[in-house]
Amino acid sequence: MITKIVSKNFDIKDSHTLEVAKNNGVYQSIDKAFKMKPSDVEIEVSKSGLRGKGGGGAPAGAKWCLVSTSAETSYLVVNADESEPGTFKDRQIMQYDPHLLIEGIILTCFAINSHETYIYIRGEYKFFADRLNEAIKEAYKDGILGEKVKNFDYRVDITVHRGAGAYICGEKSALIESLEGNRGNPRLKPHEPAPEYFFKKPTLVNNVETIATIPFIINEGAQAYKAFGTPKSPGTLLFGMSGHINKPGIYEMAFGESMQDFIDKIGGGIKNGKKLKAVIPGGASTPILNAEEVKIAKLDYESMKEIGSALGTGGMIIMDEDTCMVGALKNLLSFYHHESCGQCTPCREGTAWVDGIIGNMLNNKVRDNDIELLSDISKTMNGKTICVFAPAVAMVIDGFILRFRSEFEAYIEKSKEALHV
Repeated sequence: MITKIVSKNFDIKDSHTLEVAKNNGVYQSIDKAFKMKPSDVEIEVSKSGLRGKGGGGAPAGAKWCLVSTSAETSYLVVNADESEPGTFKDRQIMQYDPHLLIEGIILTCFAINSHETYIYIRGEYKFFADRLNEAIKEAYKDGILGEKVKNFDYRVDITVHRGAGAYICGEKSALIESLEGNRGNPRLKPHEPAPEYFFKKPTLVNNVETIATIPFIINEGAQAYKAFGTPKSPGTLLFGMSGHINKPGIYEMAFGESMQDFIDKIGGGIKNGKKLKAVIPGGASTPILNAEEVKIAKLDYESMKEIGSALGTGGMIIMDEDTCMVGALKNLLSFYHHESCGQCTPCREGTAWVDGIIGNMLNNKVRDNDIELLSDISKTMNGKTICVFAPAVAMVIDGFILRFRSEFEAYIEKSKEALHV
C-alpha cells in the first residue's frame, strides 16, 4: 500500500545532507537530462501524466508548455507556502530531502529555459527555510548550482524567500504579487490558458512535491511513473492524516487506494476505539465527507469529484463520533474570515457574515432561516470573485449543510427553547 518515490530517503539518517543524498541517488538524473533536449524533458513529464500536487491537480506538462514555448527568459517559482489547514507534506520534503527538491528545480529550469528560481516559503516555516538554505549552500559549494550545473554549460540560481504568513499567498498570483514586494492580492486571470508573470517575465509556479517528483520521472521514465495510480491520476501523493487518528502523519501512496483502508490499515483507525464520523479529504478547503461516503471513497482526483468532494492536497482531517459539526464549521469559517484578502466584496463580506451566523448559532442566537441564509450567501460567494478562495469557502459550507444538516437544525431548536419560542 505504501509506495515510496518522493519519500524514499525520508527514513535514512542525515538524509538532508549532501553526502547522504548523493549516496542515495540524488542528482543522478541531471547527467541524463542534460544530454537530452529541453523539449524532450518536458515531453517526458507530459507523457508521465504528472498532475500538480498543490491541490488543483492540473496537468504539469501543460503548464510547463505555456512557459517553455515563450522566447523570453522565464522564471521558476516553487510554492512552499503550505498554509492549507490539515496539510503538512511539503515540509517533509524540505526537512528530510531538500536536495531532491533542488534536483527537481534544476531539471525544471533546464526544460523551461529558466536560470532563476525563487522558493516562496511561509514565514512560520523558519526551520524548513533554514534547512533549505543549508542544502542550497552545500549545492553551490559542490558545483551543483551556480554558473555551471555539474560542469554543464547551464546556470541555475536559487533564492529562498520567506512570506509573512498570509494564507492567500498560497494562491499563485498572490504569491507572485508578494514576491514582487506588493500586497498579496490575487490577480485577474485571462480567459485563455497563460503562464503567470513575475516582473513581466513568463513564470512557472509549481508546488514543492510536484517539483520533487521530476527526478524519478527523468531517471525511470514516464511509463515507470504511470505504473502507479490510475489512468487519469497516475503516480503517487504524500497523503496526510491528522485529527482523531491513532497514527497521524504523512504516508506516500499511489492514487486510487481506498480511503477507509488508508485510515484503518495505515492510520491505525480512530483514536480511543471510537467511530468515524467525518473526513475532510484534502485540506480544509475541500467538502467534508460522512462516514458512509468514506467507505466507498477512492483517493484519486476523479473518484473524489464523483463523490462530491475533491482530493486537494491529500491532507485528511479525521473526525470521530463526538465531533460537533457546527463547532467544526465555526473553526474553519473563523480561519477564512481572518485570511480573506478583502479585495472582492463577496469574499470580504461573505466570510464575515457566515462566520457571524455560525457564531450566533453556537450561542443560541440563531434564527429559523439561518440555514437557508447560509446557502444563499454561499451562492453569492461562488464564482463571483477574482480567485477561488470564496468558492472554496462556499463548497465547505455547502458540504457541512448537505451532510450534517440535522445538527444545524438541532441548534435552531435549542435556540428556540432557550428563547421559550
